[in-house]
Amino acid sequence: MTGGFRVGTMQDDVRIFDRTAVRLHRDRAARQVDAVATLLQELAERLLDRLDDTTRRFSRALDIGGRGVVAPLLRQRGIETVSCDLSPAMAARNPAPVVAADEEFLPFGPASFDLVVASLSLHWVNDLPGTLIQLRHALCPDGLLLASLPGLGTLSELRVALTEAEVTLTGGAAPRVSPFPDLRDCAALLQRAGYALPVADIEDIRVVYADPLALLRELRAAGETNAVRLRDRRIPPRALFPSALAAMPSQADGIPVTLRLAVVTGWAPAGSPGRT
Repeated sequence: MTGGFRVGTMQDDVRIFDRTAVRLHRDRAARQVDAVATLLQELAERLLDRLDDTTRRFSRALDIGGRGVVAPLLRQRGIETVSCDLSPAMAARNPAPVVAADEEFLPFGPASFDLVVASLSLHWVNDLPGTLIQLRHALCPDGLLLASLPGLGTLSELRVALTEAEVTLTGGAAPRVSPFPDLRDCAALLQRAGYALPVADIEDIRVVYADPLALLRELRAAGETNAVRLRDRRIPPRALFPSALAAMPSQADGIPVTLRLAVVTGWAPAGSPGRT
């Protein structure tokens, strides 16, 4: 199973991600996230379109890490929404009510919501199965979890280019792109966390950057910079990022980058299905 996505204790030696760094990155990104709001909203809309595939109607939702774009979309659908984020600054970008809370230690009581939406916000969690279990407890019977995560293959062009450039420059390579789960991981995680009718599928999105540096700026603006615990904390060689970006495959209109989204749905168990 891909690193970081496991059931177990939260001992330091099994933590893949530096949660303090994740919060600090999101604090900083709260001042810049408008620069990527259009892309984040498009990805959130694609996720929420899945709600149109069920006749179940939802009245109270929990938005996990929506960066200010998910809650308004849910409210447009007439769904009362509470937003939660690890970063107080990012949480404040959402319309009230909002909660600043760690996804690994959620403060919500049982059966508080009938819908949980996590749009690209759970991939920096160390104990993801534990978080999924907490979210299931926060759902009322027959409530729905709807989430997207970057899947294996996301940013593959950048990962390969950075690794090859760093090996050329220094003779070795440090982890600079987060490990992502594959589709089988996602389906298994939902099942192990006790969800009924777990479904996971992949949606590939290609984004083309005329300016390759814009990719790095957008990752920073979204709070998606490296928070792997074993990252190299030294200042990277000055030539690393220019060399990597120059080596990435290009086409006539720029550099294409793959976003491979794993979209997962699971239901809190209930006596009557009534879900389709």
